[in-house]
Order: sequence, then structure tokens, then C-alpha cells
Amino acid sequence: MMAVQGDKMVNTPKELGAWLRLSMTPGVGPESARRLLAAFGEPELIFQQTEAALCQVLSPLQAQAVQRMPEGCAALTQETLDWLDQHAQQGCCVLTLGDADYPGVWLDIPDPPLMLYGMGQTSQLGSLSGKPSLAIVGSRNPSPQGADNAREFARSLAASGLTIISGLALGVDGAAHEGALQGHTGPGLATIAIVGTGLDRVYPRQHRDLAHRIAQNGLILSEYPLGTPPLPPNFPRRNRLISGLSQATLVVEAALQSGSLITAKQALEQGRDVMAIPGSIHSPQSKGCHLLIKQGAKLVESAQDVLEELRLPDSLAQRCLPLAPEPGDSPHTGKDDSPEAELLRAMGHDPVSLDALQARCGWPTSQLQAQLLELELTGLVGRLPGGLFQRIGSA
Repeated sequence: MMAVQGDKMVNTPKELGAWLRLSMTPGVGPESARRLLAAFGEPELIFQQTEAALCQVLSPLQAQAVQRMPEGCAALTQETLDWLDQHAQQGCCVLTLGDADYPGVWLDIPDPPLMLYGMGQTSQLGSLSGKPSLAIVGSRNPSPQGADNAREFARSLAASGLTIISGLALGVDGAAHEGALQGHTGPGLATIAIVGTGLDRVYPRQHRDLAHRIAQNGLILSEYPLGTPPLPPNFPRRNRLISGLSQATLVVEAALQSGSLITAKQALEQGRDVMAIPGSIHSPQSKGCHLLIKQGAKLVESAQDVLEELRLPDSLAQRCLPLAPEPGDSPHTGKDDSPEAELLRAMGHDPVSLDALQARCGWPTSQLQAQLLELELTGLVGRLPGGLFQRIGSA
């Protein structure tokens, strides 16, 4: 049997089974389900109605579907009960639309989840509304600079008291979660991952360790029942929850067809602010950010810009970490004349080929390659596809 934690989860197996049955009924989507709940109350009462009563709210075909038990419902109910019992120490819970700890900000979006599965610091679910939070999203294949920006912005903003929200995907999402875990020092949640699978699996697999660390210092949430695989339609759909739980959305890098632009669009529709980091005019991964900025998104160059845009209290703004100096600049002399600094200045901030660098520096190929390798090993330069290189700076 699952433990009951106040009003924070369905209280009996029968109640859980009724909610799962409602969510699994073929032909009855979330909107129809909410109409049924408004008309009849709890799901258990819905399934006690006559077909005639149901037809006052649904079509005849939907009403007939409601009166039939969906295939696999009993098995999923038992699987969910077992999951809750076996993972009680990991803070697993199931919330429904009417629970006291259901995130109140989601009640204002057009399509709130009927059921919410949580893992991690679920005792803080009821206090999410009103807490400073920021969604950080972007490319699954970011440039080295883009990944570094996501990590450093998240680290600085988490240190300033914000909860960082993202989707646990490869690339910018993962870097944002990592940065938030590194920067978090005080009470509250470091980061929240909203995923597109059931919570009994981690996708992508490379983020299994990251997911465990998020559960220890934050939350992992999903609207999808246990056993749900990483189906492509699930990820654009969950983006409305990422933007809806956040005060604003920051897009780090995004191509023109990126799912991050879907998140930004949903944020605007939900009345949230959208911010974007500009990049190289030559990088496809910057095109989406530049489009957002042209359309009115706030251009941000530092974590401080984000805090000012969110109009956070001075106590938070004062805790913002200072930006790192430009690589190659000495705090004492203003300019570093070492070979490393000379090469970084020659690179600029756009991707550059070996031939172009050699023309700018005039160095022998062997010396240039050796210096580039050294800068790669120290994390100041990243190697891009196509034989290109790009310097990496801090947010």
C-alpha cells in the first residue's frame, strides 16, 4: 500500500484506479475529462453515472467509452501502487488536478495535466507558486559556447536563489541542470526536470546519474504514466509545462526549427517573459535566438540581465555572481601577451577554420595545432564539426 502524505496524493488504490481509468479512456481527452470532473466531481462518481447523464457532457460514443474499463487499467494501477511503495524513500508521489499540492500556476494554463507524477523533494511541491524560477532551454546539439552559457547562467542564477527548470534532454537542458546543481547553496529547489516519459525510466540514458542528483536536490515531474516510452509527440507537449511553471523562459541556442521556439511561443501565450542569448551570425544554432530577439524577446548578455528583467528583490540581485573576465585579459595589465591570449584574440567569437587562424596568426601549422590542443584541454576552446574551432567564454 502506498503511504499517504497529507492531501498530497490519491489516498486509496480505488481512487488511484479511478483517476487512471479516466485518463486512459479512449476518445476522452483532457478537456473532456475536465468537463466530466466539473459536472460530477471525483472520477469515482463519474463512473457511477448513467449513459444518459454522461451524454449531457459528452458525445454518445464518448459516454459509451466511459462506461467500459480501458484495457490494461487494472495492471497499470497495481504497477503504480508498487512503484509508490518501492520508491517511497525517493519521494515518489502521484498528484491529481484537485490536490492541495498540485502546482497552482498550471491551473491557469489551457491544458493542465489531470495527473502528475513526482520524484525527489516532493514536500516542496505545494510551495512552487510564487517562487523565483526560470526555464532554460535550447539546442540538443549546442556549440561548446552554448553549452557553457547554459551551465554558467544556470549556476549564477541558482546561486542567486532561482530554481532552474528544464527538460533533462541532451545539450542545453542537461547543461542547465548541471549548472543549477553546482550553483545551488540555500534552501529551496535547485532545479526541476519536466520529462516526456514515465518516471520509471530515464531518457536519455546518458542522464541517469544526473536524474538521480536532480531528485536529491530538486524535482523530476511527468504527466505521463509509468511505462510511457520516449515518444516524439510527448516532448513538444511537455514544453507547455516547462514554460508554465516558470516566471520566464531563457533560450540559449536554437535553430529555426528548434523545439525551444515552441517553448518560447507557449511562454508568450501563457503571459510569461521570453529572453534569448545572441550568438554568431554564422551559426545555425543562433538563428532561432536572433528571430526571438527580432520579435521582441529580451536580449540578455549576463545573469544580471535576467535578474533585472524578472524584477527580483535586491537581496537576490546582490547575490548574483560576477561575470568572469574575458579569456586572455589580465586583471592587472588589461592585456595578456602570452601565446594563448594572442591565439584567443585571433579567434574572435565566431567559429573559425585552421587555415583562417593560420592566416591571422602567421604561425607554423605544428605550433598552431599544439596551441589549439592546449586550449581545448583547458576548456577555453571547443572543436566543432567541419574542422572548425570556437573559443568558449563564461556567461
